[in-house]
Order: sequence, then structure tokens, then C-alpha cells
Amino acid sequence: MMTRVDPIESLSAGRDRRDRAIVIGAGLGGLAAAMRLGAKGYRVTVIDRLDVPGGRGSAIRQDGHRFDLGPTIVTVPQLYRELWAACGRDFDKDVELRSLDPFYEIRWPDGTKFVAQQDTGKLRAEVAKLAPGDVAGFDKFLDDSARRYWFGFEDLGRRSMHRLLDLIKVLPTFARLRADRSVYAHAASRVKDEKLRMALSFHPLFIGGDPLHVTSMYILVAYLEKEFGVHYAMGGIAGMAEAMGRVINDQGGTLLMETEVDEIVIRDGVTTGVRLASGLEMGADVVVSNADAGHTYDRLLRNHKRRRWTSKRLARTRYSMSLFVWYFGTKGTRGDWQDVGHHTILNGPRYTGLLKDIFIRGKLCDDMSLYVHRPSVTDPGVAPEGDDSFYVLSPVPHLGHDNGVDWATEEPRYKEKMLKVLEDQLLPGLRDKISTEVVFTPETFRDRYLSPFGAGFSIEPRILQSAWFRPHNVSEEAKGLYLVGAGTHPGAGVPGVISTAEVLSQLVPDPEVVR
Repeated sequence: MMTRVDPIESLSAGRDRRDRAIVIGAGLGGLAAAMRLGAKGYRVTVIDRLDVPGGRGSAIRQDGHRFDLGPTIVTVPQLYRELWAACGRDFDKDVELRSLDPFYEIRWPDGTKFVAQQDTGKLRAEVAKLAPGDVAGFDKFLDDSARRYWFGFEDLGRRSMHRLLDLIKVLPTFARLRADRSVYAHAASRVKDEKLRMALSFHPLFIGGDPLHVTSMYILVAYLEKEFGVHYAMGGIAGMAEAMGRVINDQGGTLLMETEVDEIVIRDGVTTGVRLASGLEMGADVVVSNADAGHTYDRLLRNHKRRRWTSKRLARTRYSMSLFVWYFGTKGTRGDWQDVGHHTILNGPRYTGLLKDIFIRGKLCDDMSLYVHRPSVTDPGVAPEGDDSFYVLSPVPHLGHDNGVDWATEEPRYKEKMLKVLEDQLLPGLRDKISTEVVFTPETFRDRYLSPFGAGFSIEPRILQSAWFRPHNVSEEAKGLYLVGAGTHPGAGVPGVISTAEVLSQLVPDPEVVR
């Protein structure tokens, strides 16, 4: 359980003589930032408007079911082990990871399947079965992916990119790796089969990017999955968030839940703390915002003149797509649907056309592609004995398009279309077995997470919205203000937001320097 205190008590500097840091938002980036600052010696208070930590990685419990609301997998596990080690802790004593292999199964309406897995021989066999003429091209794609991983993730993704010179130095490498080319275009340059192109290019959707426009640097995910595996945290990502909260508590930090920050307070160009929605002001030597970068600049700094991230600039920013997510429990189905594993991706009849409708045209379509999560095959505790917990996700346009969707009207219609796809292609007889349900629309993302336009993953990772072009981890707007989370460098996805805290720790001075 997280410590809950009265905000006035948390203002008392007499409890602890260490310098104070406030982290706005208890998402995974904010929790990781608090751990890193606590390890440096700061007394940290994490403030979040939800009742549990984790942000998009939190969970809802309903009728005996646990529904993990956001990310479902753990990749690059060494990142978390390094985070815990920086705090003098052992990750594997706090969190149990289960390896998932196969990673996921991709299915098409005609019955074709592709099973993504770690073993190279088995993976090449899947490619040969789907597209025999593309095996050599697939091998080249894997080599391409490895090069981009070591440059894009292990190098750029783990250091700050807030200086223009940092960008200038890496431009030759960007050019050599064809960072100007999209993920889909790069896949198409290596393989001819359209289904295989989809299987190699859809990964940016996991971080809110359009495969037709996101920089090809993100093909690094193929190497990342294959090299380090895909894992599930027992208890879900929400359980991992709770473990992070316990580390913060043990460091002497505080998680202040069900409390909203209304404004970041800046005086004479220096960040001095935050003002809560209640009107109470809390002082701090360092403020870190894990709120969406757009919300941070447009709302929390609304009374401060901004030099870089002005409202006009934010209005030109491209945000990720949003999501329609249907969480439901089923009664007595644990032994049913034997061919349905932990993760399944159901493709619709279109790929590139659907992407254009979602990201460019802002059109809600009758056809859809679905991501189906069935954690009960790995973690029986997510549902009552014999039952299942599911979450089914469909990418949809965010709320910022001119032809906005009326979700009050469309929610039941869209859910019915989703049910038909599931019954026809994956879960026959589903309708009669649903026992409980929750639906998130783009409006939920807007209202629950204060996400601009209800975007699922903050700012889209296009090339001119990445690295130096993305909101920096150290803000230009005021001394002592920092940002972490999906909208900052290096970007969205669980490894990305955890890495934002690692970058933060390199930028925030030690307490004695602040003092």
C-alpha cells in the first residue's frame, strides 16, 4: 500500500533536511524519476490525481477481475534491473517476470498466421511459410534492426538530446541509417509480401506512431524483442508500479494520491514548486513533470511566458492516435478457445488504408485491427477461478481532427463491431460468456490522464518530433524544471519512459549542488 499523507504535513521541511523534489504524475516515468531522485538523496513527493500509482500502467479491479489498463509486456528487462540497482535494490526480488515465447500471434482474415518468437530458426521458418521469397530480405531487416538498436536505443535513447549540437553530431549517422525513411518504407525495401511488411512494420503502433510516417529508427524493436525476449510481470504492470512505489516509500519519499497539481510555480525564472487544485502551494528545489508534455506546457505553465513550447507551437504538434479499449471478463472459459494465447493481433482487411484513415483523415472506420490481451493464460490471478480477463484494443483517431467522433453515440456501435470481429475470427460464442466489462474511449484518455486530444501515447514519434525536436528532459522555460514520460525524449513505450528517468538523473544536480 502507498503512503497517504496530508499535503500540509508534506510541506514540513523539519521532517527531513534533504532537498525537496516534487514529481507530478505517478505514471511509470514519474515513479522511475522519483526512484532516481531518491537515490541521489532528494526527499521526493510524487503527486497524482488517480487513487493508485501507475498512470496508464495502472489497473481496475471489478467483479473479481483485474484489468490492466495499458502496457502489457516488459521488454529490455535489464533497464529495470539497472533502475532498481541504482536504488540499492534487487528488481527480481520485487517483481517476478515470466518469459513469453511465442511473443504474439498475428492473424489475417483469410486464416493466415504469423507467430513471432525468439528462436531465429523458428522465426525464419515462419517467414518462409508466409513469404518463401522474402527470407533473405528478412535476414537483412534483422541486421538493420540491430544497428538501429545500438545507435537509437543504447546510445541516443540513454542520454539527453537537449542541445542542438547533440543533434548536429549524429546527423551523419541518421543519414547513413536512412532515418528519413518510414518504418513501413524500410520494411517494403527489404521484403515484397504485404503481410510480412505488416508484421515487420506495425510495432510503432505500440508507442502511438503511424508506421507510414514514423522514422525507420523504430525498426529497432524487432531486434529488441528477439535479443532480450518479451516478458510479463506477474501482477501486471500495475503490480510493478506498486513495487516502484514501495521503493520510493523505503527511500523516505511520499506518494500523494487523489491530489491534482493545477500549476507549476515559477518566480524570477526559477521553479519554486507547485500549486494544487485546492490552492495549496508546495515548495520544492526540483520539479519534474510526468504529466503529458502538452498538458505541462499548455496548462501547468499557462501563466508563464514560454519561449519554445508556446501554445501556437503545441497546436502544430502531431499527437499519437487514440485508443478504443474494451476490458471484459468471461465466465467459465479458462478451458475454452485453446488456440488463443496471451497476445493475439487480428488484422483487418486493410493495413495502409486503415492507417491513413486513423492518423491522417481522422476517420472512424467500420473495419478495424485489434490487439487482444488474455493474461489469464499466464497469470490466473487476474480472474476468478475458471474465468478469463481480456482487454481488446483498437487504434482510433484522436479527438483533434476536424471531423471529430461523437463517442457517446459511437461507443456502443463500435463495441458491437468489435464483438463481431472477435466472434468471427477468434472467440466464437463470446457474447453469451461476458460477465463484466469496462470501456475506455478517447474521451476517457483525455479525462482520466489529461492527455491532449485523448491521445494514447502523447506526441507522435515522427523524425521531426524525435530527439532534439521532442520536448527536452530539462526544460528551457525555467531553471529547476524537468520532464519525463512518453512525450519527452526518448519517447513512449515502457522502455522509453523508464529511460526518460535515466536521462533525467544525468541532468538533475546532486542535492548539495542545488543547495
